[in-house]
Amino acid sequence: MFRRSALAAGIAAFLAGPAIAQTQITIQHALPANSHTGVGPAAIKEVFERLTNGRYRVVAQRNDNEREMVESVQIGTIDCTFTSTGPVGNFVPEVRIFDVPFLFRDTAHARGVLDSEIGQQVLSRFSARGLHGVIWTENGFRHLTNSRREVNLPADLRGLKVRTMENQVHMRAFTVLGALPTPMAFSELVPALQQGTVDGQENPISVIVANNLNQVQRYMTLTNHVYSPSVMICNPALMQRMTPADREHFMTAARAAQRANRDRVSQDDANGVELLRSRGMTVVTTVNTAAFQEALAPAFAEWERTLDAALLRRIRDWRPN
Repeated sequence: MFRRSALAAGIAAFLAGPAIAQTQITIQHALPANSHTGVGPAAIKEVFERLTNGRYRVVAQRNDNEREMVESVQIGTIDCTFTSTGPVGNFVPEVRIFDVPFLFRDTAHARGVLDSEIGQQVLSRFSARGLHGVIWTENGFRHLTNSRREVNLPADLRGLKVRTMENQVHMRAFTVLGALPTPMAFSELVPALQQGTVDGQENPISVIVANNLNQVQRYMTLTNHVYSPSVMICNPALMQRMTPADREHFMTAARAAQRANRDRVSQDDANGVELLRSRGMTVVTTVNTAAFQEALAPAFAEWERTLDAALLRRIRDWRPN
């Protein structure tokens, strides 16, 4: 009886085939799963697991501290992250070029530059910092919210304490405009707004909607002052361990994540203003952009000296082929 049972078990194992060795990839991101950021890891999971027949398992996790995520990828405690570029400039200074206010004409211009040779050249700089830049995603154009007053002109910003990312370009811009920039991690933002530590903040519509910032902010102004890229970054060792075929599958999944992210940002931008108004926010949609650009003239002159002036011109002059 024992021999027959053992034989039957052996035949069943043979017919079932060998067990699939599964490699786990951990991807962290800063916003809810149902957000323009969260859809990226979800797309990676669906496409990469399918293309590799389940040999890889992708696990998505939320972490509100973007700088911490980048550091964790760098030392290899997590594999990948989707992060705003704000804190990335502290690791890869070349990324700061994209943080200059009013650099991009519109969304098509921004996406075109990032997908062009310009964007790929900046991604290639990540390797020198122990990081692998995979693909550009986005948060979209950033806008100002606050709890004190409507902002229509640069003068309305004077004295407002505005939370910014830990980003020298953003902080300089708000200083020149007369605000009091207060850099802090995103995880600290809502408590700071609730307690009055800061009066306002600046983020794209997608971020404002996903985090219900209307609950702690009364006014929003569509300043479109900075286009905010985000980026998928992985630990180089992860990419090196993959076979060439799996790396290609991974890039296919990354491109799917990029499409899902951008589609969601476009959707949020189209619907977000009315949604936030329905939640009680006062939204200023007509902004004197020229007045903000004029007020920032001293900062523009400074960035021409401290950043890559030739690259700034290439970005401003970029046109689709």
